Amino acid sequence: MTCLLDTHFLLWIVSSSRRLKAFPWLRNYEPWGVSPISLLEIQLLAEVGRRKIDNPRFVREVMADPRFVLDDAPAMTLVLKSLDLGWARDPFDRLLAAHSLVRRVPLCSVDAVMLERHKHVVPELR
Repeated sequence: MTCLLDTHFLLWIVSSSRRLKAFPWLRNYEPWGVSPISLLEIQLLAEVGRRKIDNPRFVREVMADPRFVLDDAPAMTLVLKSLDLGWARDPFDRLLAAHSLVRRVPLCSVDAVMLERHKHVVPELR
């Protein structure tokens, strides 16, 4: 794993979104790390009707895709690290930022707050 994807990037890659054309360097970071936090966020987005995702099939497909590495960092480790990230108001963003810090890998995110405040994002996004 050379970077950790935020939930947007994971969804864009799986759906072959046209948005990825703006990030030609992304392939240099394969295999991409995926946090279980993103999988939970995707489920919640589906439950509130913001994404049409067929779970658990989606999760199985991501886990079987060689482009992705599921990084199952200990939940308590992520929670403890996230306590220092008061600038992140979204709980999923906060845990993803903590995950990238715990694993010492850059986070691949397009979130403006994340790009401004998180000290460990993919350099091409700065």
